[in-house]
Amino acid sequence: MIKFLHTRIRVQDLDRSIAFYKVLGYQEKERKTSPQGNQLAFLELPGNDAFLELTWSADYAETCPEDLMHTALGVPDIIEYCDAVEKAGIEIWPGGWRDKFSSGERKMAFVTDPDGYEVEILER
Repeated sequence: MIKFLHTRIRVQDLDRSIAFYKVLGYQEKERKTSPQGNQLAFLELPGNDAFLELTWSADYAETCPEDLMHTALGVPDIIEYCDAVEKAGIEIWPGGWRDKFSSGERKMAFVTDPDGYEVEILER
């Protein structure tokens, strides 16, 4: 069986991005420098095999168009999760998500990380 192992995204400020993903529930597992001199941070969600690799390099300039890619998280209670994330200072969108979720609409929300990458949040 083939297994999905990790995703790497480039970031402009490694510490700022790590702090953002920690609010979402990630834990920093390791930091190291690649042979090319890139700073790498490996983040994991408890109980998951796949991880998120954040990469910073001095010569990186953001060239990723909006809405090119996103990651997705499955949470047991999306209202509880989104409430905690919002209380930590991260904007949940679409706006009015509490009303939409309680009206029976699909329970799907998004947050945007400091570099513009979207994180989709689904109740699973």
